[in-house]
Amino acid sequence: MLKRIVNICMVVAGSTVLLSACKTPSVVERNANTDVPVSFNGSQDTTNVAKVQWADYFTDPHLNALIDTALKNNQELNVIMQEIEISRNEVRARKGEYLPFVDIKAGAGVDKPGRYTSRGASEATTEIEPGREMPDPLQDYMVGAFATWELDVWGKLHNAKRAAVARYLSSVEGRNFMVTNLIAEIANSYYELLALDNQLEIVKRNIEIQSNALEIVKLQKQAARVTELAVRKFQAEVFHTKSLQYDIQQEIAITENKINFLVGRYPQHVERSPQAFSDLVPKAIRAGIPSQLLENRPDVRQAELELEAAKLDVKVAKARFYPSLGISAGIGFQAFNPSYLIKTPESLLYSLAGDLTAPLINRNAIKADYKSANAKQIQAVFNYEKTILNAYVEVSNQLAKINNLEQSYDLKAKEVEALTQSIDISNNLFRSARADYMEVLLTQRDALESKFELVETKRAQMNALVNVYQALGGGWN
Repeated sequence: MLKRIVNICMVVAGSTVLLSACKTPSVVERNANTDVPVSFNGSQDTTNVAKVQWADYFTDPHLNALIDTALKNNQELNVIMQEIEISRNEVRARKGEYLPFVDIKAGAGVDKPGRYTSRGASEATTEIEPGREMPDPLQDYMVGAFATWELDVWGKLHNAKRAAVARYLSSVEGRNFMVTNLIAEIANSYYELLALDNQLEIVKRNIEIQSNALEIVKLQKQAARVTELAVRKFQAEVFHTKSLQYDIQQEIAITENKINFLVGRYPQHVERSPQAFSDLVPKAIRAGIPSQLLENRPDVRQAELELEAAKLDVKVAKARFYPSLGISAGIGFQAFNPSYLIKTPESLLYSLAGDLTAPLINRNAIKADYKSANAKQIQAVFNYEKTILNAYVEVSNQLAKINNLEQSYDLKAKEVEALTQSIDISNNLFRSARADYMEVLLTQRDALESKFELVETKRAQMNALVNVYQALGGGWN
């Protein structure tokens, strides 16, 4: 019987599809362009630093401890983990839609039709068995199992499940992208903290140098070799440098709190080794080839999966133009007396039915959903292409930055050395009255600024190493 119903429905469905298919609206399809340049700066070396684990890429134990704690406690990352769980449940729900739904039902009731109705008159003259009239009122007891099943003839339900799977995998890649960004943000903040510590130490040493120079100027004034103006100028310079000290201390507090927030803990001292900052030497970066970005970058993989899901959504929307085939069945026992429920076949009930539903008139809502799904698919294509382009640009920028900062750091180091020597020269010239106090002040200020710039350049170098690792897709494995 079931086979006969399915065969009849399939014949009707085929005829209906022939009528419906010719009325399916046409849409413009677009495929993603995944072509990328063959190399970064002409290198064909496929060795890629993105494959290196973050614990091996970063060698500072204090930094690694912070990253490890953040991967466990960061609130935003934990929120994303719950989004992944939501996506996983969506897959379960979609999978269940193309399986039969079976429910168990039990019920009891009583029914008393009016005597002067067709049903009441009929039941009044009906005997259940010879010599026994129909009970009045009539009780009703029932227990049974009932099933409904939509046959996925056109793959609508399976494609919906596959789309849910793609979005689940996309959410996993979103988590990986979040991990990459989190590691990079902590590392950048950590190196910024080390740079601030070094700048604070430079300021303290400069305060000592300026204070010594101030004492010399005071002695020069007592000897009538300079005026009170020179003393005041030197005092102002000392006060200015001392104010820088508190500005830097405030920046240190803000940066420490930022790191603590990323790690998921309340403000506290961040363990670090500031004395090692000046000794940090940027490592050589192996960027591999651009095509590896499609595999290593989580955001690129996420965009690819979103595109796959969008394509499946188009197929789901298109399947709505075709007939849907449903089967319903039930089996159980029903009687007006509970003691009769187990008497078969008299109390046995069963049903089997098939239904076919197809849109015929006023399909505007289905057409709108189909066109919207296709527009979202084209949107996903553009987003995928944009993500690939952005990934290549980020890597290219960071590689150029690493190279330029290396050249800049060497020159600034020479500048600091020259200006540091010029402080002693200017002081000696001032003692011998061969230079005025303004030359001494300007030399000290220039030396301080050059040392600050050298530290900033070193920080920028370390940030570039972090950012290129992030841009290549490292840190999430």
